[in-house]
Amino acid sequence: MLLSAEAVTKTYGDRTLLDGVSLYLEKGDKVGVVGLNGGGKSTLLRLLAGAEEPDGGSVLRDPNVRLEYLPQAPKFEPSRTVLEQVLLGLSQEHRALAEYEAKATLTRLGVRRFDQPMGELSGGERRRAALAAVLSRPCDVLLLDEPTNHLDSDMVLWLEDTLKAWRGALVMVTHDRYFLERIAGRIAEVDRGSLYLYEGNYDKFLERKAQREESALASERKRQAILRREYQWVMQGPTARGTKSRERLERYEALKAQTGPEEKTALELSARSSRLGKKTITLAGVGKAFGTRTVLRDFSCQLLRDDRIGIVGANGSGKSTLLHLIAGVLPPDSGTVEVGETVRMGYFRQEVPQMDGSTRVIDYVRDIGERIETPEGMVTASQLLEQFLFPAPVQWSPIGKLSGGEKRRLYLLSILAAAPNVLLLDEPTNDLDLETLAVLEDYLETFPGPVVAVSHDRYFLDRVVRRVFAVEPDGQVRAYPGGYTEYLTARRAEETAKAPKPSAPERPRSAPPKKLKFTFKEQREFEHIDAEIAALEGELAANQAQQAQQASDYVALQALQDQEDALEAALEAKMERWVYLNDLAERIAQQEAQRRT
Repeated sequence: MLLSAEAVTKTYGDRTLLDGVSLYLEKGDKVGVVGLNGGGKSTLLRLLAGAEEPDGGSVLRDPNVRLEYLPQAPKFEPSRTVLEQVLLGLSQEHRALAEYEAKATLTRLGVRRFDQPMGELSGGERRRAALAAVLSRPCDVLLLDEPTNHLDSDMVLWLEDTLKAWRGALVMVTHDRYFLERIAGRIAEVDRGSLYLYEGNYDKFLERKAQREESALASERKRQAILRREYQWVMQGPTARGTKSRERLERYEALKAQTGPEEKTALELSARSSRLGKKTITLAGVGKAFGTRTVLRDFSCQLLRDDRIGIVGANGSGKSTLLHLIAGVLPPDSGTVEVGETVRMGYFRQEVPQMDGSTRVIDYVRDIGERIETPEGMVTASQLLEQFLFPAPVQWSPIGKLSGGEKRRLYLLSILAAAPNVLLLDEPTNDLDLETLAVLEDYLETFPGPVVAVSHDRYFLDRVVRRVFAVEPDGQVRAYPGGYTEYLTARRAEETAKAPKPSAPERPRSAPPKKLKFTFKEQREFEHIDAEIAALEGELAANQAQQAQQASDYVALQALQDQEDALEAALEAKMERWVYLNDLAERIAQQEAQRRT
């Protein structure tokens, strides 16, 4: 037993998030935590990590167990460098072992400036640096809160493979259903203060949850039937010279005092949409560059009335820029973007706009309208909030008390209530719970206008989109028919076709394994590559310092930025070579050890 939570209770104000829940974690366990936004998933992880203490019950951790925790909003010192933050708290011995692992992981996650201060990183880069920190450190238990947020599709696939191979215990809060399907061995559902455990992956969870709820409803129907019969007996007069059975009366009162399963309120995503004419949005020869970097090159596209388009690509490739161009937030450097007169865009951005934490939830919606038209007729702001799973007590609470997922759901409500007929969605699945995602996907299937979504959620893309636009590093956009799985299959087929064919015949299986060894050139490269990497990092740091001094000299600054791009490319290539040489060195050592035995 690595970690155990027994009869844990946690209350905030008059709201009990966890009521006497228990969870036990053994080596090799991989648990996915699911539940509604604001229901207590992140709270459970904080209690397991020791970031908070329970109001009741206990959380026991073996003092010899090493634990790493990734919160939703990692804290950091702005002046500390990326590498210092990742290696923070490690002893000198562990630091030396973890440093190159940390650099390789950071590079894989798209964070390549190891000496850059944390305060200069974007929100997504800080989040990926925090993920690299927990993955690079030796530990026995990993606690991950939404680990796939701010990762592109290739990073998500790499993380999935990494966690599948992970031999320690894992507890993760995630909305990524393919993650839950392929990694989790148990699902823990947080629901109205209780914790329900299901053996198996996501598909088994859905099946067994439906069985549990049906069983609870059947038990309630039986209780109500017995209550009706016992009530009739109670209301009858006693027989002559007889009295009512005291024990039977007590059983009736006990049965009456029991409560059945609470009826669930289903999220209803429905809002009126405006009429959309024949002309939607047309992009012709659109190009966009930032400085010397071309993000989008000669892109043309016409949105059809029933289009469902998914945009994929590496982080920083230009996915959000493409949405900005479609929405008119950014002007193109070349080409044109024509928008039909009847188009009314709803733009759901990746980052929730700044909300006044002191504003009450209901007042935020009243700013859209006191009465809002829906397909079912006019509803008040309060009724619309009820449909979006904001009960009356929450409606009158300040926005600052909402969880991150609840704020995102409130933001989604404000977009749909404005009656758009074209939807642009930038990472819509981030921080939304699984039930909200399922309803959103159903809503998008019946939405009467075009939908364009940037997303790394493979399940969402497979469920919703019918075309995939892949934004390439050179600024080109390539179109693929189908959802994410069809796109991935096509891309792998292209890569296989491009790969050089082996010219030498395959060795017979009976041939002895070839002895591994460094060539003379590789041996010298292996001996000097650490110093070369350090030198490149030093040049990069010096370049960045010069840029800060030349901020007003555009010509000099441009030359330094070009030099910086070249240095980063050289450093990335050198890091990949370092990974290859160290892997070869390990295999040589293993082969030598086997030969000796």
